[in-house]
Parts: sequence; C-alpha cells; structure tokens
Amino acid sequence: MKAAKFREMSVDELEEQVDQLRTQMFNLRVGNTTKELQNTARIGGTRRELARVLTVLSEKRRQTVA
Repeated sequence: MKAAKFREMSVDELEEQVDQLRTQMFNLRVGNTTKELQNTARIGGTRRELARVLTVLSEKRRQTVA
C-alpha cells in the first residue's frame, strides 16, 4: 500500500495496522526458519510496509504535538 493511503487513516487505525504487520513479520520469520515460506521476498515487502506505516504514524503524532 502506498504512503498516501496510510495518511488517510486515523492514528488508531495506523496503530492497529502496525500490530498486524508486526504479527505478520513474526509469522513470516518463523515460516522462513522452518523452511515453510515459499516466497521470501514477502519478508522485505512487509518490512518496508511496516516502515511506511511507522513513518506516517510518527508524522501524525508530531502534527498533534506541534
């Protein structure tokens, strides 16, 4: 998902998205370790998506403080 879509979300929705992505990352890493993961590129894609969400969440939090 693009960062523009994340910017449309509320802070609560972004925090929920962070939780989901962290759980997904854990499951992907476990699957990779146990050799069950077929597409290892999903790990990198999920990591980048998590970084996007955290960046937008940080931006939104800074806007509310300032």
